[in-house]
Formats: sequence, structure tokens, C-alpha cells
Amino acid sequence: MLQKDLLSIDRMTKEDVADLLKAAHEMKTLYKGGGTVDSLKGKVLAMLFAKPSLRTRVSFEVAAVQLGGHAMYITHGEVGLGKREAVCDAARVLSRMVDGIMIRTFAQSEVEELAAHASVPVINGLTDRYHPCQVLADLMTVEEAFGSLEGIRITYIGDGNNVAHSLIHGARRTPIHLTLVTPEGYEPNKELVDAGKTEIGDRLRVLHDATEGAKGAHVIYTDVWASMGQESERQKRLNDFAGYQVQETLLEKADPGVRVMHCLPAHRGEEITDEVMDGAHALMFDQAENRLHLQRALLHILMGAQ
Repeated sequence: MLQKDLLSIDRMTKEDVADLLKAAHEMKTLYKGGGTVDSLKGKVLAMLFAKPSLRTRVSFEVAAVQLGGHAMYITHGEVGLGKREAVCDAARVLSRMVDGIMIRTFAQSEVEELAAHASVPVINGLTDRYHPCQVLADLMTVEEAFGSLEGIRITYIGDGNNVAHSLIHGARRTPIHLTLVTPEGYEPNKELVDAGKTEIGDRLRVLHDATEGAKGAHVIYTDVWASMGQESERQKRLNDFAGYQVQETLLEKADPGVRVMHCLPAHRGEEITDEVMDGAHALMFDQAENRLHLQRALLHILMGAQ
């Protein structure tokens, strides 16, 4: 069973991932059928946001409320982690007042320090290094769409960013085949790639040719080319990523039943076309919804099942 925190998928076992996905599917079925669980009754989740988000805030807040609890939205300006107040001190204070902490921030080290000093569960809602909740919900979505993760070929096309890093961890904990396609110079972290290849061999590939990467893919996944904090690089990235857009002609290279994923928000007309976003292959809005179901299961396990 998943331990105290969720900081990154590589801290989870294969069994942890399988159990969480199973719980998420069960929770989704229960709630879609009108059932409820009140495992967070009387409990409070503190949500610390240094980076804004539609899906992260709404999914965690709704999940907490649906489990009978309460969620507090706290901005970086209100706390000033690491500046106005030491991370270790904030962790100790929050641990005496709330029952769990979700943090969405820039540095992974901030999440690690918070968890090290908190006595309540800490959940990584996103850092520049990893995006575990997103990718766990992605795996749930793929499992839902195809019936199983066994042998599923996922091709991620875009920047070697936090989503790409967590997808590598996801491939190490599930039977998916993962191909990461980036322009030269934008590859994911080499240590993570090398560790992944050592563990799962040719189930993990890094390529630079989008057409080659799309061949036979069951899922084509993309993300924005310039993430929050990279605005000054935007024009250079638009130039460097030309030719990596997910469009209908690229889907023709994939499996006939290919589905398309995007963690959102999307920059339509850049990394993905309107035609694909609004087309029959699109799966990104199921992804977005499944953030709620995955995180409801996660909160239940970490905060409510004791």
C-alpha cells in the first residue's frame, strides 16, 4: 500500500500503482452511480499553490469535498515558502492544523523538504521535475480506453519536461511501451532515461523523428512547448519545435485505433491542431476528468483510510 506521501511515481512500487489505479476506477464507478464515501469527514487538505492551475485546484478541491472533507487554497504570496517562512517551519505548523498537504510549485526539493518535516501526507501536485498525479491519471485513462496497459505503445511528442519524466517512471511501474520524441537539445533528463532503459530495456526509447515515433502508436501524447517559467524562451521554442505538431497526417502513421492525449492547457495551433483536439481520436478531456477520480482515490488512501 502507498506510504505516507506521493512525491514521485518512482517512490511507488508496481503494486502501489496497480492498487491506486484499481481504487480510482472503483471510485469513479461508485460516484458515477450516485454513491459516496465520507472517509475525509472532519479532515482538511491544505493546497499550496506557487503555480496556478485549473485542473489541479478543481480536482483536488472537489475530491476532498466529495469525500466529506474540506480543502484550503493557499497562494505562494500568503506563505512565501523558503522566503518569508522556512519550508521546514511551514511543514511543522501545517501538520498541527491540517490532515494533508498538496503542493504545486517549481522546485522538487521544496516538495521533498516539506514532506521530510511534515507529519501528515504530502502530495506533489506538480514541480518542474515531475508531475505524478497527472501521469497516474493518464495511466488510468489509457487503461480505461484500452482495457489494459499490457503492450500499449505510448508516444510522447514534445519537450522532455516534468510530464515526460513522470511518464518514464510510469513505464517502469507498468507494462506500457514508451517512446519519447523531442527536438535535439530538449531530451528528458539523461539519468532518468538511462535508469529507465536499465530497468525496462527497449520498452523505453528516445527519438528525434516524430513520424518514426508515431509508427504503430496506440496513444500519441503531447504537451505545451513552453511551460510556466519558460516564457522568455517561447519564440526560440516555437522555432525549434516546428515539425513536432500533432496533426491528422501524423496520426495516419499510428495504430488505426490511436487515441490522442494532452495534459492541458493546450496551445491550439502550436503543439496540436484544432482538428485533432476536437476530433474522434481525442482523449484529453477524459484525462482531465480522471484527475478528479484518481485524486479522490489518492486522498482516500493517504488521508482517509487510516
